[in-house]
Amino acid sequence: MASSSVKGNTRLSIAMERTGQWVFSQDIPTDVVVAVGEAHFSLHKFMLVAKSNFIRKLIVESTEADLTRIDLTDIPGGAEIFEKAAKFCYGVNFEITVHNVAALRCAAEYLQMTDKYCDNNLAGRTEDFLSQVALSSLSGAVAVLKSCYHLLPMAEDLYIVQKCVEVISSKACNEANYPSRSPPNWWTEELSVLDIGFFGKIMAAMKNRGAKTLTLSGALITYAERSLRDLVRDHSGSGVRSGDFSESDGSSRQRELLESIVGLLPSEKAAFPIHFLCCILRSAIYLKTSSPCKNELEKRISMILEHVTVDDLLVLSFTYDGERLFDLESVRRIISGFVEREKSVAVFNAGDYKDVASVSLQRVAKTVDAYLGEIATYPELIISKFNGIANIIPKVARKVDDDLYRAIDIYLKAHPNLDEIEREKVCSVMDPLKLSYEARVHASQNKRLPVQIVLHALYYDQLKLRSGMDDRSTQDAAMTRTQVQADVSLVKENEALRSELTKMKLYISDMQKNSHGTSSMKAPSRSKGTFFSSVSKTLGKLNPFRHGSKDTSNIDDGVDITKPRRRRFSIS
Repeated sequence: MASSSVKGNTRLSIAMERTGQWVFSQDIPTDVVVAVGEAHFSLHKFMLVAKSNFIRKLIVESTEADLTRIDLTDIPGGAEIFEKAAKFCYGVNFEITVHNVAALRCAAEYLQMTDKYCDNNLAGRTEDFLSQVALSSLSGAVAVLKSCYHLLPMAEDLYIVQKCVEVISSKACNEANYPSRSPPNWWTEELSVLDIGFFGKIMAAMKNRGAKTLTLSGALITYAERSLRDLVRDHSGSGVRSGDFSESDGSSRQRELLESIVGLLPSEKAAFPIHFLCCILRSAIYLKTSSPCKNELEKRISMILEHVTVDDLLVLSFTYDGERLFDLESVRRIISGFVEREKSVAVFNAGDYKDVASVSLQRVAKTVDAYLGEIATYPELIISKFNGIANIIPKVARKVDDDLYRAIDIYLKAHPNLDEIEREKVCSVMDPLKLSYEARVHASQNKRLPVQIVLHALYYDQLKLRSGMDDRSTQDAAMTRTQVQADVSLVKENEALRSELTKMKLYISDMQKNSHGTSSMKAPSRSKGTFFSSVSKTLGKLNPFRHGSKDTSNIDDGVDITKPRRRRFSIS
């Protein structure tokens, strides 16, 4: 309380000292104190009444016999602007600028210092300055409009805002078409200092004047980058850290600002670069904006997804510090929306998306596969999310699965604790028969892959060499799949047989150790028969002819059945 009192007394003494410097009627004692907030001005009634009809009415209509104190705390512009208005009453010169003219005009209206009350009054002087000086240039009009933010609604009632908007929109359109200085878009930087409400009025006025969509989008991009600098412009990961923002730090204000910017986006498809939209969407996700705001951005990105790069998708996927995955659901929805639209276009054109993929879809498929390779190294990426994104792309969109194989290999390397079933699940998104020769060679030697994928790679090349068929043959591919399924089953049976034989060897070894006692031989003899019966049944199940495989009627004539086919995975 003491410090507050000291500060109040200091402001009071400063205001009184400043007033004493320009109040020239020192011989006549002051008879009224004007309070504006915590500032107090000792003045003369007759000097104020000569220019201000408002103060005249207060004095005349006052119930006090001698009014000695007037409270003008509500005056637009506060104590600083009232001081200038009082100087005008005393005939003391002061400077009118683009930064204070709007406040002076509002104060003149508040104090009723109009030409109707007194010739050449403050209202007329400020109007002349506005029309002849302030609104003669784009920069001046922007400065005046910016100062109107704290003068609403009076600034609108006096048409100051409307005049500024008209001047700015006109001059901005002229600059966009016929630049007068370098760089050509200098005017967008000027507009970026304005409040979003005023900025929106200017965009609407420019659109009504016929401004091009690219002109409006350029201004919006500059405005977003300036007003949300830390969120939009910093893509390096060195800017905002996770959790840096809280409601008290202004994230609520930034959320409202971002939603307003999205509301101003032109509806044209190619109005904005996709990288800018991705940055805006990441900011929207981070600030937890409304669902309609995020949905609108996702829809816009999906519409031009053929232009997306891996970096653009990564912008959406990671936190600002780049340390962890952030939001993969938005990426999934964007890709899904693009694919669905491609399907609709194909059906509309009387085609079938299952047979032929557009160039755009093929380009997006390649980008998505490369993107999966980038995020595959992160431990928190679970199989369902990895597969979920990979499976959105139709199979026909990938001519070869090399990029997808690379992403799978990276994922398996980054997640070494996956079991065989989980590794098969990861690999299920890939068609091994669509790998290039180099990729198949790599896959056949890749110990991280499940055995089924390795066999696919091996047998495809073997059949290709034997048949001399083309790499893309459907019959060849079907033959390979059938053969691989049979051989995978054989591998599993061989493993079961090895396990049974190992058990039998251990059992025989235990019997030999215990062969010295007769009584101890009786019980094992019964058990021995049971165990060998089990082994016999297992071997019987592994009989390759138990399903009638001796029947050779279904084997092609071109295959020599006199020679038994060598099994790579034989028991040893």
